[in-house]
Amino acid sequence: MKAAAAKEIKTALSELSQPDLVVLCLRLSRFKKENKELLTYLLFEAGDEESYIDSVKGEIDYELEQINRKNYFFIKKGIRKVLRMIKKYIRYSGNKETEVILLIYFCQRLRAFQPSIDRSRVLKNMYLQQQKVIRTAIGKLHEDLQYDYLQELKE
Repeated sequence: MKAAAAKEIKTALSELSQPDLVVLCLRLSRFKKENKELLTYLLFEAGDEESYIDSVKGEIDYELEQINRKNYFFIKKGIRKVLRMIKKYIRYSGNKETEVILLIYFCQRLRAFQPSIDRSRVLKNMYLQQQKVIRTAIGKLHEDLQYDYLQELKE
């Protein structure tokens, strides 16, 4: 996800009412480094969660392709970097369904990752920990969605 230019953000902010600006600023104050990205999400992508999820999935794919695969030390560092990026985008959204979708996608990509994560205890534990996080997040969703996502997680 690329951050919008300051001029685009300023134009979008000028179109909002004062109470909406207060809410945005209070939410913005919780974050430090990624303020511009958060504002971009809130102003331009929050209305279309599906395209946001698709753009994050594309970025996940790109980052996983860029990982140095020479040894498991570099693979572990690269995968942790991707996971930190995913967690940051999940925080921006604040939507549990988005969290479940992105983490399931990450786990699917991790299972298909070459060389296999099964040869590294650290990577395998990272994968299992993310499955626990997914199960916790699924528990906070509506019952119909819980069933669908649990089926997807079992696959």
